[in-house]
Order: sequence, then structure tokens, then C-alpha cells
Amino acid sequence: MARTPDLNPGTPTPRSGQYEIVGPRGGRTGEERTSTRGNPLPPPPKAGQNYRLVDATKHGKR
Repeated sequence: MARTPDLNPGTPTPRSGQYEIVGPRGGRTGEERTSTRGNPLPPPPKAGQNYRLVDATKHGKR
């Protein structure tokens, strides 16, 4: 499975789910934020940090 690209803060969320905050060089911070599709990603705690999708929301048929 290909790694998803890092997303900048303020970018519209491509898929609903949990996004991990990653450092400027791609290092993991252990912090996550939940965002829903179409909403902008929130500002991270520190400058230079971005987001990476780690767990997409799963929708079942009703």
C-alpha cells in the first residue's frame, strides 16, 4: 500500500478519519486529530508540522 502524502494545515480534508501530526522532516509526534471530508485541517501545535492520514473512517451500509 502506498503511503499517503503529507497534507498542509488549512488543506480541505480529502477523507474523513484520524490524521497524525508529523514533524517538518516526517517524524511522528504521536498526536492525532479527527477531521471530516471537506473541512480544512486545523493548525498544528508547532510551525512546520503537517498531517498524515492514519485511520480512514469506515462507513457501513445501512
